[in-house]
This record gives sequence, C-alpha cells and structure tokens, in this order.
Amino acid sequence: MTAKKKKRAVNSDLENSIMELLHEVMNDDEASLTDKMKVIDRALKLEQVRLKIEDEEYGTGFYDDN
Repeated sequence: MTAKKKKRAVNSDLENSIMELLHEVMNDDEASLTDKMKVIDRALKLEQVRLKIEDEEYGTGFYDDN
C-alpha cells in the first residue's frame, strides 16, 4: 500500500492578487517607498514559497555530516 504524494502548489488566486497589487502600487505616484517595498517583499516571499514547493529536496542537506 503506497501513499500518493499530494501535489502542492501556490494558490493561483493569491498569486494573481499579489501580482496585481504589485503592478498597482508600482504605478501609483503617491505610494510611499515603504508601501512599494512591502509589496515587493510579499512578491519575493511568494517566489520563495514557490521554489520551496517545487524542490522536493529542499532542506534535506542541512544535517549532512559530509
């Protein structure tokens, strides 16, 4: 009896919302640098999560004695 691996992925609605927010804030002349950096940080965090999901061996080498 083998267990199927559940396919993990980032919610596409969340991804689309962050990208839309990124475009809106970057094009807003009245948005502060802090506001723009917060949105950029969210987009980078989303990319980090996406890469972590795609890499099945993420974090496996942290405790290697090699």
